[in-house]
Amino acid sequence: MKSIERILIKLIIVQFVFLIVAQILFHNLNVFPELKEITQYEGVNNNQYTDVLETLSR
Repeated sequence: MKSIERILIKLIIVQFVFLIVAQILFHNLNVFPELKEITQYEGVNNNQYTDVLETLSR
């Protein structure tokens, strides 16, 4: 049972390292510029809450 726990802990650590590396590649180094264009096209990148507030105030 301890060997399985050690393997699971190692897998969790490896997954966490890959997650951090992927976040750095996508956000800081801009490896895929198309991904940034898609998020701007979809409007996910902007922090504009005016439409939501106007909808709620009506």
